[in-house]
Amino acid sequence: MSTQETFISHLVELRDRLLRSIIAVLAVFALLWFWPGLAEIYDLLALPMMRTLPEGTHMIATGVITPFLVPLKVGLMAAFLVALPYVLYQAWAFVAPGLYNHEKRFALPLVFGSTLLFLSGVAYCYFVVFGWVFSFIIQFAPKSITPAPDIEAYLSFVLTMFVAFGVTFEIPLIEVVLVRTGMVTVAKLKDIRSYVIVGAFVVAAVVTPPDVVSQLLLAIPMCLLYEFGILLAQFMERFFGRRAVEQGAVDGAEAPDTGQKLLK
Repeated sequence: MSTQETFISHLVELRDRLLRSIIAVLAVFALLWFWPGLAEIYDLLALPMMRTLPEGTHMIATGVITPFLVPLKVGLMAAFLVALPYVLYQAWAFVAPGLYNHEKRFALPLVFGSTLLFLSGVAYCYFVVFGWVFSFIIQFAPKSITPAPDIEAYLSFVLTMFVAFGVTFEIPLIEVVLVRTGMVTVAKLKDIRSYVIVGAFVVAAVVTPPDVVSQLLLAIPMCLLYEFGILLAQFMERFFGRRAVEQGAVDGAEAPDTGQKLLK
């Protein structure tokens, strides 16, 4: 098979796997449309804010088609998260034939580990951060003002926070990858610890709302996750280093036997 034919076959396979992923997301979205319903999903997403609003207060929609578009966006986001394991499987099935065995053993835990960490960051943001942040913000509202957030602005804020905390929880995995690929060492990660702490508070100040509570709720986990990543990278470095030495000993022990068999 020529190089051009191989390239075309890869493009065809990529197209097929992308279509399967899109169909899976749309199928889940179709199920969510009827059960439990897109409006109920948005109500669940808005629950942390609704708990902090004064009694009898509701969110508002300033746009004409906003009441339709916002639940639609939420439904697509939820459908993608539900279908994410299948989407990752399609991505893995596409790249797996071009990987070595040791790369396959490392890549598969990497894919699922990154997904688990991202979802953990989203869950931490939803169940812990939102309650503190919204309560803190509502307390500073003047008594002459009745808070009534716009649903589209609320969705934009929630998605921004989800991405920020989801990416933040990827820090340990990023450290492991950097150490595993030889780009940095564990000792280097320890040396730059003070700079990372300062950078964590700077990132938290930029990404989160301008209040101390939300900044601390992002900066402190970043620092703790960085320390956890150092421990995890140190363990991986020792484990894979020992495996490499053992593998080299086995190869060295088998080499003379192979040579004697060839001489015979």
